[in-house]
Amino acid sequence: MTQVGTGKHTYELVQDFPKLPAGNSFGMVSSVATDSQDRLYVFQRKDPPVMVFDRRGNYLRSWGIGAITHPHCITIVDDIVYITDRDDSVAVIFTLEGKPLQVIGKRGVHSDTGCERPGDLVPRAAGPFNYPTEMAPGPSGDLYVTDGYRNCRVHRFTRDGQLINSWGEPGKTAPGQFHLPHSVLVAPDGRVYVCDRGNRRVQIFSADGKFISMWTGMNGPNHIARDKDGIFYICEQKADGAPGFVSIRDGEGTVLARWESRQVHGLWVDSHGDIYLGSTTNHSVDKYLRKG
Repeated sequence: MTQVGTGKHTYELVQDFPKLPAGNSFGMVSSVATDSQDRLYVFQRKDPPVMVFDRRGNYLRSWGIGAITHPHCITIVDDIVYITDRDDSVAVIFTLEGKPLQVIGKRGVHSDTGCERPGDLVPRAAGPFNYPTEMAPGPSGDLYVTDGYRNCRVHRFTRDGQLINSWGEPGKTAPGQFHLPHSVLVAPDGRVYVCDRGNRRVQIFSADGKFISMWTGMNGPNHIARDKDGIFYICEQKADGAPGFVSIRDGEGTVLARWESRQVHGLWVDSHGDIYLGSTTNHSVDKYLRKG
């Protein structure tokens, strides 16, 4: 099998990892996540939108038909599932079994940013939501949502869905400017990591949105994850003829490993340090088994 990475960050590729039921195939796989038992949740743009597999890739169950219109990102923290339904402009919280617990936003109601084509640099920033990309909880219980495809903001909510504040403006260079904030991660210290995909950087903020620093030197970052040791994993999309990559960075942003991959839209790291990659292009999930 193919090996990638270096040193303690060496992995073995298991391509097309999940074992689908007979006669089934994935649609566009938008994102992936695992729960406390390392069961794999595949978030796809096809019914059923959520398919669940065990650690060996065996199919367990599915859910979400009729509850999710356009799957974008899925995050699981403390066995609670956080998703964004992009085109309906809502962020929704579920149990592991697919029971909806909370909806933030109003389905089909989009804030006024003046943007019609998803992915364009928006004319102006606005409130929640206009094609949101990811929701993630912080250590305080506050919820953070990147609002990226037709907006350029990060929104912070209380745990019961009340808006606290928002930040971000359209732009290509200055700190706090975004061109498609595509993924958000909140570390245990409260720092907020935002994949500013169109600007090919990750911007880092305090819990209340004050700029701290940024990481550059990457293709457009689609998604970011963090393991229990504080190491960060980023999938970088194909750009300007360059291939897609998976990169691993320490807490200071130093690159520890980087390798070419198939086009990846979402990634996750489980408790064993194995990496899962979800592909909208290949309609698949690849797994990198950690060997280092």
